[in-house]
Amino acid sequence: MSGRRAGPDRSPGMIGGRADGRGQGVRVLIAALGSRGDVVGFVGLGRRLAADGLDVTVAANPEFADDVHAGGIGFAPLAGDARTISDLPSGWRTSPRALAAQADALTSYLESTADDLVDAAQHADLLLCNVTAMFGVDVAEGLGIPSAGLFSQPIEPTREFPPMLLHTARSLGGVGNLLAGRVALRSAVPFHRASARVRSRLGLPRRSAAATARALERQRWRVWHGWSPHVLPRPADWRPGLDVVGYWHPVVPDDWTPAPELATFLDDGPAPVYLGFGSMGHGRGAELSAIVADVVGRTGIRAVVHRGWAGLEVSSDRVCLVDHVPHAWLFPRMAAVVHHGGAGTAGAAFTAGVPVVTVPVYADQPLWAARARALGVGPEPLPQARLTAAALAERITDATTRPEFRRTAARLAAAIVDDDGAGAVAAALADHGDRGDRGGQRS
Repeated sequence: MSGRRAGPDRSPGMIGGRADGRGQGVRVLIAALGSRGDVVGFVGLGRRLAADGLDVTVAANPEFADDVHAGGIGFAPLAGDARTISDLPSGWRTSPRALAAQADALTSYLESTADDLVDAAQHADLLLCNVTAMFGVDVAEGLGIPSAGLFSQPIEPTREFPPMLLHTARSLGGVGNLLAGRVALRSAVPFHRASARVRSRLGLPRRSAAATARALERQRWRVWHGWSPHVLPRPADWRPGLDVVGYWHPVVPDDWTPAPELATFLDDGPAPVYLGFGSMGHGRGAELSAIVADVVGRTGIRAVVHRGWAGLEVSSDRVCLVDHVPHAWLFPRMAAVVHHGGAGTAGAAFTAGVPVVTVPVYADQPLWAARARALGVGPEPLPQARLTAAALAERITDATTRPEFRRTAARLAAAIVDDDGAGAVAAALADHGDRGDRGGQRS
């Protein structure tokens, strides 16, 4: 089957619309695979693009439909449960058999998602894909439409830090980091299988991961990276076309208000500490809940505890349990933020200007945790594999009692506020549409 489509509305150079409205009706599909933190930033970006007259749809797993609709943009469901990506009940360092089973589950998830993305993209003029949906490159090629990347995490090899697929921020040296980054990209088997499935379905020739990487480099495939350059500067050895533009901030609906119990809790005492592990800890709820309860007892803090995918439950009059509260509203009201280091939560914490304590697990989380420490906005990271109540209590005490952390966090937030990540993408799309550039990949 060939999925290629062409026509007068699919100009080879057009990858966006104009900010003055002459791009009205250009259909943009954003493929956003991952947890809520991975998805909601694209909703904020999509809303900004829609304001420029683009017809924006975010494709994500069904549980995030309400989050997307809250931004006033279209939603396309992609099969599967995002928990597959982080379903590591014993931590990511586990037996080879368990890792193999997790890889198989991830492959099935990505392949089923890829099928749905092919269907959703049939009506798109431009496909923008995040890191987890990199097979969108193949979807766009098969359908004859341009594509570009919207990455919240760095995957391009660089000498400046190790690849996130090594699950560590410990440098291997410049040459070691670069070589490891290249090997890591070619070793992400579940993602390559999803690409192979797309290429087969759309009648494209087989292509190796190495060949795809060379093709994207040769074409200078455009990627906008959605974090602040004040947090992680653009690596000097990245090729042209890879830009760091600033965070894509989630939408806080105009009519959103906190639950009465949360509002009352915040008013009834000093600023609490936020504790949440986001998409991490699935299957470890009882263990992590016990640690959090112990920490509250040891430190005497007041705490807002996010249940998250771990399903945390803590019974204490010093604890307020919450589900989904916009971080942009909640974090500035905290004395400190304890989180797992995911890109979305890390960005919200940096933007809030409060001290942070990071408890990273895998992938890009150690990198953002290391950046928090290097920037001076919090104490040494505490990997979840070494998490104990005593160690976490010590770090929370440091974060909340050492004024230099709060001062530095406030300075960082003041710098971040001048970024306009969504505006940068909107301007680039309009500019490419004006000039007829081939800024996105197209077969």
